[in-house]
Amino acid sequence: MKTKGAVLWGIDEPWSVEEIDLGDPVAGEVQIRMEAAGMCHSDHHIVTGATPMPSFPAMGGHEGSGVITKVGEGVVGLEVGDHVVLSFIPACGRCPSCSSGHSNLCDLGAGLLSGQAISDGTYRIQARGENVIAMCLLGTFSPYMTVNQSQVVKIDKDVPFELAALVGCGVPTGWGSATNIAEVRAGDSVAIIGVGGVGMSALQGAVASGARHVFAIDPEPFKREQALKFGATHTYASIEEAIVPIMEITWGRMCHSTIITVGEMKGELVDPALTLTAKGGRCVVTAMGYMSDMDVKLNSFLFSMLQKDLKGNIFGGCNARVDIPNLLDLYKSGQLNLADMVTRTYTLEQINDGYRDMLEGRNIRGVIRYTEADW
Repeated sequence: MKTKGAVLWGIDEPWSVEEIDLGDPVAGEVQIRMEAAGMCHSDHHIVTGATPMPSFPAMGGHEGSGVITKVGEGVVGLEVGDHVVLSFIPACGRCPSCSSGHSNLCDLGAGLLSGQAISDGTYRIQARGENVIAMCLLGTFSPYMTVNQSQVVKIDKDVPFELAALVGCGVPTGWGSATNIAEVRAGDSVAIIGVGGVGMSALQGAVASGARHVFAIDPEPFKREQALKFGATHTYASIEEAIVPIMEITWGRMCHSTIITVGEMKGELVDPALTLTAKGGRCVVTAMGYMSDMDVKLNSFLFSMLQKDLKGNIFGGCNARVDIPNLLDLYKSGQLNLADMVTRTYTLEQINDGYRDMLEGRNIRGVIRYTEADW
């Protein structure tokens, strides 16, 4: 079918909304009419080249929700009319990672930037006669998608699509940063560095885990103000500004865990983040930087002598098929604030405006909302 999508033709170019050709589902795939797509910073990383694509053109979008319109042969547990959320990481259920309970590390993730469909190794999207690499094998910046069933999670039909979209990436990645990776416990002191969509979700995870102090650090006044709404106990504009007050508040112990969720990770952030981290504490690196960046600054003597833990994180250590529905249940019970996460909604044609707002610190999360005019 012919539809449209936001396509990137080269590094540092704007998103181009134009006609695309989308293939029908083959065995193991479904086609989805998209209702909403979250505008995650990770998609901007392919614009800057921080996340290197093997080639262009590429289509963005790896966070979204919609309704199944077609079902390929052999699909199990999904049917036309189902409301679904797209997980940016496939889960085959059979590889060593999936079998050991770590589906966020599924072996199929190795092909996320290849553009080649899981089912048969071909491409589902073409633009101007060329094959298009879809971000994370999804491409939610289009009103329609054809994707493998391993990335599709059925949800209840009473959840607003623009909120459901967020639990495909940003919310579980942040929430799980606190609850799974940092293992925040009741009474802990926690620092969150960067409170955009992922950071605000980490903040909520820390609050839900019973943290006594939650320190939100962000240079944007708007985000610091919003952080208080989501449960932060203190806010600071920078790590440097936060060090002495946190030392005083925690009686010199510092934070049981520090979670880095800035828009662009740099190696020079690690040592200051470890300074905020207590003896025997854990620093979690959730933010993404340039794949080519190999430099990390840390005081190796203090790192070992104070027995600190530095840990990476993808998808918050979550299991999409379990945690996506669970997070939406928390939303419905009032224990997870998704509504205030969505600062603004945009049309697909406004995608470059939305990313400008993100980069200028005006959004917690911007969401593209599709309408009948798009379908």
